[in-house]
Formats: sequence, structure tokens, C-alpha cells
Amino acid sequence: MDWQPDEQGLQQVLQLLKDSQSPNTATQRVVQDKLKQLNQFPDFNNYLIFVLTRLKSEDEPTRSLSGLILKNNVKAHYQSFPQPVAEFIKQECLNNIGDASSLIRATIGILITTIASKGELQMWPELLPQLCNLLNSEDYNTCEGAFGALQKICEDSSELLDSDALNRPLNVMIPKFLQFFKHCSPKIRSHAIACVNQFIMDRAQALMENIDTFIEHLFALAVDEDPEVRKNVCRALVMLLEVRIDRLIPHMHSIIQYMLQRTQDSDENVALEACEFWLTLAEQPICKEVLTSHLVQLIPILVNGMKYSEIDIILLKGDVEEDEAIPDSEQDIKPRFHKSRTVTLQHEEERPQDPDDAEDDDDTLSDWNLRKCSAAALDVLANVFREELLPHLLPLLKELLFHPEWVIKESGILVLGAIAEGCMQGMVPYLPELIPHLIRCLADKKALVRSIACWTLSRYAHWVVSQPPDMYLKPLMTELLKRILDSNKRVQEAACSAFATLEEEACTELVPYLSFILDTLVFAFGKYQHKNLLILYDAIGTLADSVGHHLNQPEYIQKLMPPLIQKWNELKDEDKDLFPLLECLSSVATALQSGFLPYCEPVYQRCVTLVQKTLAQAMMYNQHPEQYEAPDKDFMIVALDLLSGLAEGLGCHVEQLVARSNIMTLLFQCMQDTMPEVRQSSFALLGDLTKACFVHVKPCIAEFMPILGTNLNPEFISVCNNATWAIGEICMQMGAEMQPYVQMVLNNLVEIINRPNTPKTLLENTAITIGRLGFVCPQEVAPMLQQFIRPWCTSLRNIRDNEEKDSAFRGICVMIGVNPGGVVQDFIFFCDAVASWVSPKDDLRDMFYKILHGFKDQVGEENWQQFSEQFPPLLKDRLAAFYGV
Repeated sequence: MDWQPDEQGLQQVLQLLKDSQSPNTATQRVVQDKLKQLNQFPDFNNYLIFVLTRLKSEDEPTRSLSGLILKNNVKAHYQSFPQPVAEFIKQECLNNIGDASSLIRATIGILITTIASKGELQMWPELLPQLCNLLNSEDYNTCEGAFGALQKICEDSSELLDSDALNRPLNVMIPKFLQFFKHCSPKIRSHAIACVNQFIMDRAQALMENIDTFIEHLFALAVDEDPEVRKNVCRALVMLLEVRIDRLIPHMHSIIQYMLQRTQDSDENVALEACEFWLTLAEQPICKEVLTSHLVQLIPILVNGMKYSEIDIILLKGDVEEDEAIPDSEQDIKPRFHKSRTVTLQHEEERPQDPDDAEDDDDTLSDWNLRKCSAAALDVLANVFREELLPHLLPLLKELLFHPEWVIKESGILVLGAIAEGCMQGMVPYLPELIPHLIRCLADKKALVRSIACWTLSRYAHWVVSQPPDMYLKPLMTELLKRILDSNKRVQEAACSAFATLEEEACTELVPYLSFILDTLVFAFGKYQHKNLLILYDAIGTLADSVGHHLNQPEYIQKLMPPLIQKWNELKDEDKDLFPLLECLSSVATALQSGFLPYCEPVYQRCVTLVQKTLAQAMMYNQHPEQYEAPDKDFMIVALDLLSGLAEGLGCHVEQLVARSNIMTLLFQCMQDTMPEVRQSSFALLGDLTKACFVHVKPCIAEFMPILGTNLNPEFISVCNNATWAIGEICMQMGAEMQPYVQMVLNNLVEIINRPNTPKTLLENTAITIGRLGFVCPQEVAPMLQQFIRPWCTSLRNIRDNEEKDSAFRGICVMIGVNPGGVVQDFIFFCDAVASWVSPKDDLRDMFYKILHGFKDQVGEENWQQFSEQFPPLLKDRLAAFYGV
């Protein structure tokens, strides 16, 4: 006997579905409560499926909604559905997958895949065979409905379908899908390709066995009249380029020709899929070989794709020039992610490389579109072809950059920015003419031109800074500061970001203009709406990082601190805007050093409160997860990082603040938090407090050391790195009293320094800490010398002379004194590491001298001659010049 609804119950459910379509929030609340009540009845879900599949008298949106509510119930508690209810739902789905309405078919498809992904593919063995069977139906609706459901299952469960768990259904499904590539309905052809496409990236065995048929079928569909089919063909080719390029190489010439056509497709979605091809091809080793002869066609196509489309301009309100007084809507503000503190060492000849400054800047259209994809493709191709791109570009650029139509001129400026990284060398001769033109564009009457000019100029900041300051830096800075105060919000944002990049490049070159810069940034405080304020904090923080202690002048502090502290006081403890402000203050505190003293107390107190509140909330949540919400631990992480900034900036002045707070107790809890980022930031703070006020750290060492030891786990690189650094700082303060703790950490450190593929930063910090450990406890560490001396030497040879390197090398020298045999086999590495010093302190140079000469005397003149024959000429010269060996 089939289940039948009760008439009264049915009316109740229908009324609920009608109400839930009301825009009124009060009605919505009532609906939510009513849903909770009805979910207590086991057969409520039968009513929902009944409305979806049988109640053809109702309108489609209501029926579909009934199915979507059922889907949410399945997601939340399918396990507790009574057996008969579950069976009824499954059977109804399969019986009605061919509903006359495409909306209802799609809803049933979503419901099927949701049930399937609740572990039900195994429990519903007839599902796949039945759906595959329905594909043979003469009825279009049934075939399309079944295909729609299969496509969703392929998307949600691709790995499971390619496993032994289900007896490899793909062996049947893939050949079946391939037959439908030739179906007369474009919708069906499109489903068929989309299904097979799900299995390309994972190289499903059944697809790999049919790969040639698949590619043949794709080529046959190349000129399909349906845009959805063309889009799926392009998508397939892009993925095949990544995983089975070997099968495409024989046809590469015609594929490229095809993609050139498709990148200009009249349907933007097809063009966008096709444009991805160039991005993927650029990452393949054969890119240069296969693409060189096509650049002449490709470059103009990409450049053309970089113009704003008419729809973009409407969406970007391109005709609205002044909007600075309009408040931001909250959904425009992207969530920010705080990057926890990682301790690193300074290297020779290094420029800070910011990975985020690539690509295009119009993120309000944060959806990936043809313009962004074309710009990204040009950027990566510029990195592959370098100067070879310019003959194809320069003639186009000349025309674009000076074009009377703003949309075209704007795209030219974007092109110039996109190629900055790859073609920099080749562009240098043209920059003296182009940079002044771009600076003039900063004053263009169109906001979208002004904003793109900001971005492009920031991509050439490195060159600008390398020229005499009055030539370009000064005019650029003057104009950028005006743009920071632009009346258009997009321009403000672009100018602030560009200025931050310029600050990173110019560093202390900005010192003469500090007063002028601060006046502008502080004025912007009063002018900016919410979203741009967050970017302004970043520009101020970067300024502090770039000019450092030069900011510590009473006149500058007077300008900068009052508005920052005012914001600080306005924000509540649970406001996420604290993140960028805390990061900014951390940079400012580090730069101002003692100049920050008058402001440190309230800032310090609040950070401690944030940590305490978060820990308390986490504890409540762990004990009663059903009553309390999990805290957002980012608040704690950012607070710990600002405390690090204070400790670093204020040095010994932080001592009184620490004395009057329970930070050490809180730190003990943070160091044991389950979240790696929390531990990472706590170890950074521990190291900074060790340097600034060890008297408060020392009483906790016995409790802290075992925790530090267990966190020497390279699975969590940054946690391990900061724990290692903190141990090294503790060594320097503890001296010989470190002895009881050596065994807790030494083996892990030696293991890490010998691991293959350990990141450079971690290797360096590990080497420094082993050296420091050996400096204070040579008797304990020296016996292991032979196990780490070689990687120790190689990882420290590229570090600049500094305090950390100094203490580590003293440690190595002392250990060699205790165990000279431990270094014999790898002595050449030690020589090389010694030679990496530019100007060691006199007593350290003496230690080096004694060890080198001791070794030489030990082996005798003749053996030393043979030994030093292996030295590269440069090493030989340096050792002879500095140490006379």
C-alpha cells in the first residue's frame, strides 16, 4: 500500500511553503519555528516529497521549495529517517526524475545526489544502474532528468565512483556517457561532456582507457552551435592539457588555432573557459616551443579581452565619479585573514617579494571574468617569453595608451601593468617616457582610468625607486598622495594599495617626505568609508615597517597616534576591524620603540583581555558545545602578535606591563592550544618576552620547555620554526642552566636539520638554535657534532652577519674544541661557512683562526695542500686573505 497524505496535514505543509516565500522577516521567524515543530513528525518528509513529485496542481516554485527543504533535512539528519520514509523518498525520486518541468527535474537531481553523498551510494545499489538505464529512454524529459542527476553525482562523488568500493561503475558509465556526445539534443550533449569532465583531473582509470575516443569525440564537437557544449569542450581541453598533454601534443597546432577562435567567442562564458587555456599552457614546459609562432595572433586577442565590457562598466558604476560620501555595504567587505607571525632571518641581497601584488586590481568584480583572465594570461606569458613578447605588444600599446576613448586607454594601462614583471628588462628604455604619462593619467577625469594607473605604477615601483628621487619618485608620490584623497572610493583603494607597494620598495627614501605623507594619511582617516579604512591601516603599517625608527620623532608621533588611538577606543572587543588595526599598531610600536611608551598601557591591557576572553570562551565551548559558540581565535592570534610587536619595540620597558598582568599564565595555555596558528604566535611572543624581560619568563621555564620540545614537529612548519627560535633565545638567557633541558630538544633539532625538503627558514633557525644550545652546553651537544655539522654549515652560509649568526658560530667553535673529531670529515663545509663572514667580531675571528690553523698543523703542510686543492678558487682566496691559510 502506497503512503497517502492526510488532507489537513497537506494543507498545513502547503501553507508553510507559501509563508516561507514571504520577504517579511517576522514571517520567516515563524516559518523557522514551525519547521522545527514539523520535523518532530517522522512522516513530515513524506509530505515534502509528495508535494515535490505528485502535487502537479501546485506552482513549480512551491514544489521545488518543498524539495529543497527536504534536501536540507536529508543533509542534517538522514540517518534518523525511518526506513519506510527513506525508501518512499528514494522511490519517488527515481519514478519522477522525468517530470515535465526542468526546475522540478533539477530539484529531484539535487535531492538524489544529497542522499547519495550521505554514504548512500553503497546503500542504494540500484541508483546508478537505474539512472544509466533511464538514459536510454525515448522520452527527452526522462533522459535529461537522469543525466542531470548523474552529472550532480559525478560532481559530488567522483572519487568514490572511481574506487573498488562500488565495483568500479565507471567502467560502464564512461563508455555510456561517450555515446551521448553525438546526441541530437544540445542539453544532453552538454551533460555528457560535463559528466566525463569530472574524471579528468583524477585520471580515473576508466577514462584513461578511453582517452583517445574521448579526445576524438571532443574534436567532433569543436564547432557545436550550442555555447554550453562549446564551453564544456574548452573546459575539457584545458584539463587535458594539465593531465594528458602527451595525447594533445600531436594535435597541438589545431588545438591552439581552435582556442584562438574560442577566446573570441561571442558567448563570454565560452571565451572565459577558452582563455584559461593560455594560463594553463604557460605552466607547461612545451609552452615556448608550441606557442611562439602563434603569438602574433594571440597577443592582440588577449589585449582585446582586457577592455572593460559594457556590462562591467555598468556594474562598476563607471559613470559615477564621486561616491566617497556613500557608506559601504557590509557584503562588499571581504573577510581578512591575519597572517600569523613567523620569525625569519635576514639574507644577503634580498628584496621583499609580495606574492599578492600580481594580476588585476578590480576586485569588486571579484568574479573571475574575461578581462581578469586575459590579464592573468598576459602576465604569465610575459614571464615565459620575456622580451620576445614586446615586438607583438609595443605597436599595440602605443595606440592604446594615447587613445582618446577612455575604455581603450584604460585597457592599455592594464596591459602595461600586466607585463611589468615578465618584460621589465625590455621595458626599461621606454619607462622614462611612459612613467610621466602614467603619472599624468593619475589625474584623468575618469575614475576607472585613475585607479588602474595607480595599480600599473605600483608594478613599476622598483624601477622608479632605482632612479634619482627627483626624477620620478617625488612626482609619483605627490600624485599618489592626492589620489589617496580622491573623491572616488575605488581610486582611494587603488592609491592606498599602490602607495603601500611604493613604501616597501622605497623604504628610507621616503624619510624626507614623512611629514607630508603623514598629513595625507591622517586626513584620509576622517574621509574614508569602512572598506578603505582597512586598507589605510595597511598603508600606515607598511610605512612604519619601511622607515622604521625614523618615525620616532615627536612631530610625527603627534600626527599619527591620536587618530589611531581614537579608532582603537571606538572599536569593540568583538569587532573584526580590530585585526588590521592591531597589525598596523604592531608595526607602529616596533618602529616607534620608546616613542610608543605613552600609548602602550591601554594597548597592552586590551591585548591581554582579548587573549583571556578568547581562552575563556574556548573553554566554555569545549565543555558545553551545545550551549556556547566556538570562539573566533583570530582575535587571540592578532592580540598575541601585537604583544610581540610591543615587546620587540619597547624592549625592557615592557617589563612593568608584564609584571602587572597574568600574561605568562595565559601564554602557558596558548602554547598548548589545538590550533597551530595560536601556538605559532605564542612561541613568537615567548621569544620576544625572553629577549625583553627574561626575569618573568625564567620561573616558567621548567613548565614551558617540555611544550617547546613537543612542538618541534616539522609537520607544522611555522609552529616548529617559532618554537625553535624561542628555544634559541631562551638558551642565550639561561646559559649553563639550560643543561637539564638539552635532551628534551636536541634529538628533534638534529633530526629536523637532516630532513630532506625542509624549508630554508626552518633550517636556518634550527641551525642557529643548535649552535646556541652548544654554546651554553657544549659538553651535552658536542658529542653529536658529526650528525649535524654538514647541514649546519650549508644552511648558515647565506645569512647576513648578525647577532644570531654570531652566537651560533661561537657555539660551533666551542663544540669543535670539545670534539674536534666530529668535524674532520666535513671540514671543507666548515671552511666554507667561516668564509661566509664579512666582518666577524675580533674574538670570533680569533676562534676561527685557531681552528683553521689547528687543523692545518694537525694534518701537516703536505696534506693541507692536498686538502685545500678541493676548494673553489673564491674560497681559497678568502681564507688566505682573512686567515692566512
